[in-house]
Amino acid sequence: MEESVQNVQSIDGIIQKIYKKDRFRRYLSLLAGLLLISIAFNLFLLPNNIVFGGVSGISIITKQVFGWNPSAVISIGSILLLIVSFLVLGKNDTTGSILGSLLFPVFVQITENIGEWIPIGEIETLLAVLFGAVIYGLGAGLVFKAGFTTGGTDIINQIISKYAKVSMGSAMLMSDGLIVLSGVTVFGVNKLMYAIIVVYLIGMLTDRVLLGISDSKAFYIIAEKEEEIRNYIINELGHGATIFDAKGGYLGEKEKVLLCVVPTSEYYRLKEGIHEIDRKAFFVVMDAYEVFGGE
Repeated sequence: MEESVQNVQSIDGIIQKIYKKDRFRRYLSLLAGLLLISIAFNLFLLPNNIVFGGVSGISIITKQVFGWNPSAVISIGSILLLIVSFLVLGKNDTTGSILGSLLFPVFVQITENIGEWIPIGEIETLLAVLFGAVIYGLGAGLVFKAGFTTGGTDIINQIISKYAKVSMGSAMLMSDGLIVLSGVTVFGVNKLMYAIIVVYLIGMLTDRVLLGISDSKAFYIIAEKEEEIRNYIINELGHGATIFDAKGGYLGEKEKVLLCVVPTSEYYRLKEGIHEIDRKAFFVVMDAYEVFGGE
């Protein structure tokens, strides 16, 4: 029991150290992300009634139906969901949502008249949707990468991501999809189609900002000529490799799995090299977004 308590305290200590790292950069990233999100919301998405999900999407519906101020709706919804976060995710995970929950409606209010400061005139709805989704997705990615959220249904997204074991972008597609569908009753099917584009682009760009653009590939290789492939990787391509024991799931036979991470520029040479050495080799190639240590 005492050991368990010590482990929890140790983990809490690690989390505290993480949140203390690069505070200035993290807060700057949060503010920049919130500004981008608010601009996208007030300049492109709200004027075109694009219910793209989240408390922001709900605020677009309530403004149309009841005439309620969007920033007020976002503020109330975010506070309620903060309570849910504290109960479900706990104190540590909720800490990253408090600041975003309080600041996001403020940024929405500040940028409420952004259309007067940046007169874009009459533009096609599709163009507004594309620009709004890209700017919003970039902003959301900056906020998440700094260890914060914008509050609201981002808390729901965190819960889905944590317990369903999916990326934040995929979690956004799930939760926001329900809100998007509810917008059909107010704005019609035409706006729904635009909203689907927005939700998809926001989710994709959020993941890209969080993970970055993959510049490495991870190869998992199972082959009879494993030693020859290892020599090819080390001696010809100049990269390291790791071999670990595995067991076949169907027949239960023992086999070796060779793991190698190479730059994307080496992808073709390694793939074709494996084929040349062992035509029967089985291998899986995955994007490796961050690679530390090793060579």
